[in-house]
Amino acid sequence: MNDAKLEWKKLLNSSRERKSDSSSSQHRNEFDKDYDRIIYSSSVRRLQDKAQVFPLQENDFTRTRLTHSLEVAALGRSIAWSIGLWLQDREDYFCDFWKVKELASLIEVSCLVHDLGNPPFGHYGEDIIRKWFEDWFSSSEFKKVERYFSDKGHTALTTQQKNDFKFFEGNAQTIRILARLQFLNDRHGANFTYATLATLMKYPWSSGNGKAISKRKFGYFHAEQELYDNIHQNVGIGECRHPATYILEAADDIAYLAADIEDGVKKGIVPWDEVYLEIEKKFIEKYPEKFKNLNTNRDAAIKNEVPNKELVNVQNFKIFVQQIMIEAVIEAFKENYNNIMQGKFDGDLLSSSDASELRQELSNIARKYCFSSEEVLTLELVGDKVITDLLNMFIGAVVSGENQNKTKTKNEKLFRLISMNFRHIQRLDKQGLPNVDFADLPLYNRLLLVTDFISGMTDSYAVNLHRRLIGVKLP
Repeated sequence: MNDAKLEWKKLLNSSRERKSDSSSSQHRNEFDKDYDRIIYSSSVRRLQDKAQVFPLQENDFTRTRLTHSLEVAALGRSIAWSIGLWLQDREDYFCDFWKVKELASLIEVSCLVHDLGNPPFGHYGEDIIRKWFEDWFSSSEFKKVERYFSDKGHTALTTQQKNDFKFFEGNAQTIRILARLQFLNDRHGANFTYATLATLMKYPWSSGNGKAISKRKFGYFHAEQELYDNIHQNVGIGECRHPATYILEAADDIAYLAADIEDGVKKGIVPWDEVYLEIEKKFIEKYPEKFKNLNTNRDAAIKNEVPNKELVNVQNFKIFVQQIMIEAVIEAFKENYNNIMQGKFDGDLLSSSDASELRQELSNIARKYCFSSEEVLTLELVGDKVITDLLNMFIGAVVSGENQNKTKTKNEKLFRLISMNFRHIQRLDKQGLPNVDFADLPLYNRLLLVTDFISGMTDSYAVNLHRRLIGVKLP
C-alpha cells in the first residue's frame, strides 16, 4: 500500500539487541525461536500461581494466568492464520506462504507472554502499586529521601521517572522482563526480536507522554528508553500500535470474556440457567441458528443425564460465543485495515466489531457475579495488605543509607532478601559488566529494584513472604 504509514517488511523485523547465534529456517523462524527460548523460563512458570480472576485457588479447575495465556496463544494463532491468508491476496509481502507463518508465530508467542509483567493479585495488584507510589511521592518521608540523594550528588527524579511508578503498568513490566530481567548471559535478558517486543508494547509511548498522563497507560519504563528507540528504528511503529497488537488484544478479550464466566459457574457464583435465558432473550434474533444448535446440546445434556450439567452447558456456550467473536474480529480487522496501517485506528477490534454488544453483555455478567463476589473482594483486600506492607518494608530498605553488603540491621537483612538476580542486573554498567556499586545506585534504579522484585512474585510467594516478615509464620 503506497499510502501506508506502517510497512510489513519492518513490522516483522526479526532483529534483536544482540544478534542470535542459532540458525533459523522457514520451518522455525525467529518468532518461533522467541517462543522456544521463553517457554522454559521461570517467568512463564510463575504464571501458574498468578490469579486470572480468583487468587490463591486450591482446586485445579479455575484458570491461572498460565492457563489463560495458553488459551490466548491458541486463539491468537488461529486468528492470525485467517488474517495472514487474507493478506496474501492484498499485500505483496505476504505472497510467500512462510511470511504468513511468521505472522502466526509472532502472534502466538506474543499471546503466550502478554501477562508476564502482571504483579501478584492481577490488575488489582497494579492499582495497589500505583496508589502506594502516588501517596509516597507526596509524603514528607519522600522529601527526606530526595534530600538525602541530592546531598549525595544524585539528580532528582524526573516527572517520567515518577510516572513509571505512579502509573505502574504490567505491560511495560512485561517488556522489562523479556528485555532485561529474564537473565541468561548478559544485560539483554531473553533477547527477544524487535517485532515481538513491539507487538507487546500495547501503549507505545513513555509515562511522561501526554497520552500516558490522560490514559494512565504507557508502554515502557524510562530504563528501557534506548530499547524503545531501537524498536522504533527497526519496526517503525512510533506511537502507533503494531497491527499485530490489535490481534493479540482481541485474542485476550475473547479468551477471558467467556472463560471468566465458566470459572464463575464452576465456583457456584454464576446462576447459569438464569443467566443463559437472559442472554438468549437478548441475542436469539441475531444468532437464531447458533442458539438452535446450542439448545440442542442443552437438551441432550438433560436427556443423557450428564453430570455437572450447568458446567457442560456453559462450556458449550463458551465455544459458541468464541466462534462468533473470532469471526467478528477477523472481519473488523479487514474493515479497518487501512486505518490500522496508517496508525489512525482508535479503539479495539472486538468493540469495533459486529459482536460488540455480545462482548459488553459478557463483561457485565463477569463484573456482576465474579469480580464482585465475596471471595474475590476478600482476597483482593488481602492482596492490598500484602503488597502495601511489602512495599513499605522493601522501599524503606533500599532508600536507606546503610551498608547493603552486611546483614546487621533490619534494612540490610531486607535488602539481602531481594532476588540476587535482580540485584545483579542493577550492578551492570552500559557495557553489561557488574561494575556498579549499590552505594552509587540512583534512587530511580533502587525503586525499580523493588518493583521488579515484588511484581515478579506469585500470589502464594507474596502471601508467604509477608507472613514470615510480620512474624505470623516461621521460615
